[in-house]
Amino acid sequence: MHVDHLTFAAGPRGLKAEVERLGDLLGAKFRDGGFHPRFGTRNNILPLANDRYLEVVEVLEHPAAEKAPFGQAVRARSEMGGGWLGWVVSVPDLSPYEARLGRESVRGSRHFPDGRLLEWEQLGVKGLMSDPQLPYFIRWTSDESVLPRALAGDLQLAEIEIAGHENRVEDWIGVEVDGNFDGVNIRFTSPNGQPGIDAATFNTPHGPVRI
Repeated sequence: MHVDHLTFAAGPRGLKAEVERLGDLLGAKFRDGGFHPRFGTRNNILPLANDRYLEVVEVLEHPAAEKAPFGQAVRARSEMGGGWLGWVVSVPDLSPYEARLGRESVRGSRHFPDGRLLEWEQLGVKGLMSDPQLPYFIRWTSDESVLPRALAGDLQLAEIEIAGHENRVEDWIGVEVDGNFDGVNIRFTSPNGQPGIDAATFNTPHGPVRI
């Protein structure tokens, strides 16, 4: 199980402005990640070290956005002003999680601006929608050459601060978090507050940056 990426929903100023703001804070430039036809969203990504990335996503006026849970989740977070939407863990096999959660994974895809196609399967977005402290699961199905981890990144994801309960997340993912999970410090705060990601800290060449 791998901490794969974090998702940040664009606020009312839109994707371009959010990417510029975050890029200035981190001292790095995002890439155009393309369009999610199954979800009615589009994103920009920032490759990170250790096979991770940061995604900024925006919902589109597209029929898929009204039906797909991911599109619904992005729209809801954006209408709240934008901010951290959730975190994602990648696994080699989703079947144990399908059996445990009693639901099937759905296919996802992203069309790059140059026409290439990235595909995966995901599970648990509805869980994130009802309890935003929970990650959702993903299994990459495309060739290694088009996966986000094929892009080199220098910034490191050092810590995720989550409003919620460690035992709730451990029950959901089926393993112990125990403070440090897959090389990322997971710190639980505000157990009685609104659940979800409060902040993330990145190690940059200019020192740590907390967003």
